[in-house]
Amino acid sequence: MDIQEITIRVERESVLLRQIMAEIEKVVVGQRYMVERMLIGLLCDGHMLLEGLPGLAKTTAVKTLAAAVKTEFQRIQFTPDLLPADILGTQFYRPGSSSFEIKKGPIFHNIILADEINRAPAKVQSALLEAMQEKQVTIGGTTFPLERPFLVLATQNPIEHEGTYPLPEAQIDRFMLKIKVDYPSADEEKEIMERVHKGVSENVKAAVDVSRIISAGETVRLIHMEDKITDYILNLVRATRQPGDFGLDIAPMISYGASPRASIWLAMTSRAHAFLNGRGYVTPHDVKSVAPDVLRHRIILSYEAEAEEKSTDDIIRILLERIEVP
Repeated sequence: MDIQEITIRVERESVLLRQIMAEIEKVVVGQRYMVERMLIGLLCDGHMLLEGLPGLAKTTAVKTLAAAVKTEFQRIQFTPDLLPADILGTQFYRPGSSSFEIKKGPIFHNIILADEINRAPAKVQSALLEAMQEKQVTIGGTTFPLERPFLVLATQNPIEHEGTYPLPEAQIDRFMLKIKVDYPSADEEKEIMERVHKGVSENVKAAVDVSRIISAGETVRLIHMEDKITDYILNLVRATRQPGDFGLDIAPMISYGASPRASIWLAMTSRAHAFLNGRGYVTPHDVKSVAPDVLRHRIILSYEAEAEEKSTDDIIRILLERIEVP
């Protein structure tokens, strides 16, 4: 299939994303960046970590996304007393039939909102690992596959540390994107105030069938990527591990670079970004647009970087400025 044919298919199928966007905008004012990244997650079947202050519509946006797609949604409120069985399900004994039965947990839905994920202890967080990576759950020795699409959209508050548990590095790496959610603009905040004052509540329609989302995801995989773009992605990721090889002096700032998952997801999300923009091919702009969200949580900074108050976003900015663009 040539680029022109792929572009025609992209244009035809991107209508469904506009339908989803229109439904979300009935409820969520602004936050277009976050919504677009959520659509990328839907197309790529990849998990996302939303980090932002309370009241920025993270939970509302996820619930509205799920409502706009004809799919099963479940919210799990993470708390310090949550148990793995509360998420995955459990095996119980029925005396009448002298047999064990499985009661499936809330993880057996298509879109999971893991609200305040860093409020649960490591044992609960690690219970999500198999589900997030293998798309399956094991209960009492029996393995159950999870239906596609399966997305975990987790939220966390960046400022509140009381009663929170840092996410294990292995789990953080399983999130395709880490999205920083920012404050609305003055005009957007004014509209929010007016909507709340008037008591406006829109009904979100399930505009898109799951099968169409899966079909769109298959189209994303067809989007053309030149070898030079692939090499650019590899250079960006490898520069987080050996900055000196690329003439960068940031090695003392980085303890550990990005894993191979970064390369995989950077290629996939770049294709999805091209899809959102109605193109059948990837450009360097697509890569640069999604690189911060893919790399942000995969670079582990050194004490020196923390002492100089450097963030991973600062390191990514240097990479995007100084790694040669094809």
